[in-house]
Formats: sequence, C-alpha cells, structure tokens
Amino acid sequence: MNGSATSVLAAPSVVDSRLSRQRVHQRLGVEGLLIRLLITLFAVWLGAFLVLPLLQVLLRSLQSKTGEFVGLANYVAYFATPAISRALGNSLYVSIVSMVVTVGLALVYAYALVRTTMPGRGILRTLAMLPIFAPSLMQALAFIYIFGNNGIFTRLTGINIRLYGSTGIIMSEVFYAFPHVLIVLITAFSLADARLYEAAQALGASSRRIFFTVTLPSIRYGLISAAFVAFTLAITDFGAPKVVGGDYDVLATDIYNKVIGQQDFGMGATISVLLLIPAVLAFIIDRIVQRRQVAQVTASSTPLGPKRHGRVTQAVFFAYCLLIVGFILSVYGVVLVGAFAKNWPYDFSFTLKHFDFYSMGGYKVLWNSLQMATITALIGTILVFCSAYLVEKTKVWAQGRSVVYLLSIMPLAIPGTVLGLAYIFSFNDPRSPINFLYGTMGILVLSTIVHYYTVPYLTATTALKQIDPEFEAIGASLDAPFYRTFWRVTVPMALPAIISIAMYFFLNAMVTISAAVFLFVPGKELAALAVMLLDDSGESAQAMAMSSLIISIGLGARVVFYLLTRGIERRSQAWTRR
Repeated sequence: MNGSATSVLAAPSVVDSRLSRQRVHQRLGVEGLLIRLLITLFAVWLGAFLVLPLLQVLLRSLQSKTGEFVGLANYVAYFATPAISRALGNSLYVSIVSMVVTVGLALVYAYALVRTTMPGRGILRTLAMLPIFAPSLMQALAFIYIFGNNGIFTRLTGINIRLYGSTGIIMSEVFYAFPHVLIVLITAFSLADARLYEAAQALGASSRRIFFTVTLPSIRYGLISAAFVAFTLAITDFGAPKVVGGDYDVLATDIYNKVIGQQDFGMGATISVLLLIPAVLAFIIDRIVQRRQVAQVTASSTPLGPKRHGRVTQAVFFAYCLLIVGFILSVYGVVLVGAFAKNWPYDFSFTLKHFDFYSMGGYKVLWNSLQMATITALIGTILVFCSAYLVEKTKVWAQGRSVVYLLSIMPLAIPGTVLGLAYIFSFNDPRSPINFLYGTMGILVLSTIVHYYTVPYLTATTALKQIDPEFEAIGASLDAPFYRTFWRVTVPMALPAIISIAMYFFLNAMVTISAAVFLFVPGKELAALAVMLLDDSGESAQAMAMSSLIISIGLGARVVFYLLTRGIERRSQAWTRR
C-alpha cells in the first residue's frame, strides 16, 4: 500500500519534470533558430556592404571605359606606362620609410613612459595622443605653414627642406601614425614578466644586454603589430599626399585623380586592386604572427613596474619626450595661429574672418559631420557589440560564427579610397536595390561603419572574453532566454567597453576623408572634406579654422566620454573592486 501511494504521489512530479525539460528543449530549439537567423543577418549585411562592393571593384578593373570585358588589359596598360606605374613604388617607399621612422620614435617614447620613473609620464602620454583628434591632412597643412616655401621655419632659417613630395608625405604620415603605434607599444611593454629581468640581473647582464636579449624578444609581437599599423595607415592615407604630395603620385591619390579628374573608372578600379594587395599582405602577415603569439603574462607572472634609471638616463628620456611633445604642440599651435591670424605669415593680427566659411555655406558642413558621427557611433556600436556577442558568447552554428568573425576583421585591410570607389560602383547603379542610399547621409554612415568596423569589433570580443561564461550557463539554468541575459547581465558589465567603441566610431567619423571623398554630394559635405576643398580653392586660412573646430569637437567629445565612463564605472562596475 505504502509503495503504491508513493508511486502515485511521485507520478505528478515526474510528469512535471518531463514537461519542464520538454519546454526547455523547445525554448532552446527556438533560441537556436533565432541565433542562427541573427548570425545569418550579420553575415548577409557584411557581405552586402563589404564583399560585394569589393567584387564590383575587381570586376570593373577587368572592363574598359565603355564596360566591355578586356581581361588584364588595364593592368598591362598601367605597368606599361612608367609615369603612371611609378605611383606603386612611391607608395611602398613612403610607407616603409614612415613605418621604420614611426616605430623607432614610438619605441623610445613608449619605453620612457612605461619603464622609467621620469616625471609627468601621464601628461606626456596624453599629449602624445593629440594627432588622433585631427584629420590626416591637418598636419600636412601645418607643415606647409612651417616648412613650406614660404613657411615660418624657411623664412627664419633660410633652409628649405623641399617639403612637397616624399619628404612632406613621410613627415605627415609619421605624425599621424605616431599615437596609434605608441598605444600598441605601450601595451607590449606593460605585459613584461619581471622574473626574466631579475634572472638576467642575477646573472650579471648589463642594461644594454638585457634590452637586446630580454626586452626586444618579449615585445617582438607588439613590434610587428606596430609596424603593421604604421605601414597600413601610411599606404592607405589619402589626405596628406593630397595636400603635400605635389607631383609625387601615390596609389591613394592616383585613384582619386583617375576617377574624379579623368572619369576613368576602369583604371581607378585597377589601381584600387593594386592598393589592396600590399594592405592585405600586411594584414595576413600580422594575423599569422598573432596566431603564433603565446601568452606573455601567466598566473605566476610578476608585473614589471617602472624602474628608476640613472639621473643622466632619466634626463635624456625626459628631454626626448619633451622634444616629441613640443613638436606636436607646435603643429597644433600653428593651426590655431593660422586660423586666427589675419594673413600668415605677414600679418599676425587677430581676426575671426576665417571662421565665416562663406564658400562652404557656413557651418552646415560641421553640422553634417556631427550628425554623421553621432549616427555612426550609435548604429556602429549596436552592430559591433551584438555581432561580437553572437560570435563570442553563443555556441550555436560554429561555421556561421566563423564566417562572421572573418568578415568582421576584413575591413582592417581595406583602404578607405578603395571602399569609397566600391560604394560608387554598388550604390550608383540604378539597377541596384540600394541605389536610393546614394547621395544621402546613409551611405556616408555605412561606409564609415564598415571602414572602421574591425577595431571596435576586436575591442568588443576582448571585453566579452573577460566576462565569465558561467553567466550564460546560469541564465540558461534559470530558463532565461539568451537575449535577456545579454540585456540584463552582459551589457551592464561591458558598458565601459561599449562607450569606448562609441567614442572610437565618433572620433574617426569626425576626421574621415578617404572613403567620403568619393561619396559626398553638394549639401552633404563633411568638415574634414571641407578642409581639403578649402585648401584646394586657396583658402588655407579657412582650412586651418575648420581644422581647429574639428580638433575642439574631438577633444570635447573625449572629455564627455571620459566623464561618462567614470560615472558608469562608479555605478555599474563596483563589483570589480570588491
């Protein structure tokens, strides 16, 4: 009797348990389908706005001006004309020289910031980041004011460095790439293991020997990544060569001249493919190196902090950093003086007439940039973080997630000029279903998001990897759908990273020019483009004034994002300090 009663009483609980498991399986099945659908949508959007436009460029490079298929005839014609094909060698030359100089300068600067106890390291690091807040052509304009044929340095010393050509391009690219390379090397130096240095010192190794046998090997992967960043920024940049290149053609300006100046879209596409080759090769080499990299910091590692060097050594490092920062500040000082001076370099009396921007229709271009940058930051951050979450935190459909990951890191190797030309081919076709976007703010937003997609994506994946997978497991055990865990747990925990992503999109959207130069239409000019157009029309003072406003907005936005991050960390990141 007792056994029968027990079995009767147990029956409902067994049935409830089975029904519960059935509901969980059904929910997981629905969630799996939803995740697959979302992964498919991200793959389709990246394919439609990245892969297909690039295929259009490749196809157009095999066609004549009239659209007839000519095979490799455009490539043969390009290399058969030395005056035209010289741009490829010029691009490689200025990019390699810029890479070597930038990495060399940033290596010493990063070592001084991380490994010494010299005073003012925080402010020196902050000031070194200033070039990030300005368009790449701003420093080229400033260099004309300083080192040009009628520049202040040339007039005072009588020394003409022959700025126009490779010299000016290399100087501008080094200035532009310096903070980007510095960030990579600071990170590399910060991940050192103190035990290696203690062992070397115990064996009686000199400081020089320790540097070459311990320090350099420990940062070799960081050096390679820094070289990749410098080379890619130099070979893909359009702004600086456009301003100070003179008759020294490089691939990026050659594409612009062929498409805008000669309306030769076939040859423009051909040069675009040639520009893609070194950029993609550098990207592949960097990816291979990163895969071979092993962890420098393990659970048993001892962090290596700053070390006090000799008084003379500290003074030399401090003087070196002051020299670099002094040069950066002098360039920005020239921009400000040029914006407010009545007639550089003859009359330095104060004036505000250069801020009228009458030839650009007033401040509309600045409003266009603010509008585009804000929309880019909002939409780009949502797309990047959601796609990174699907790839990193879900365990459904590994093949689909791998495709999205591959497509997400591809934009890092795509030059902006190539992407802009690809969008012309894709959007400016009446037969295209997305033709309605051409000539609107939407195409500028899309191109900017795709162009700068990779770095925010990698930032998001890094932040998500730091969040314990147990949170998703606990959410599943509580019968919570993945999107609820995402919204209530993952997003609050990753808010600092999300804000960093939004800041990255906003700042780059304010200074972008290489893709937008092909896509803007009258009335949709951006502030960075206005700098180029003003300089082309001979209004260099107004170009300086516009540059100063872009810098001010960038710095102001950086302060706002910093305060926002601090406030969020106090409210939502208190758990990290327990």
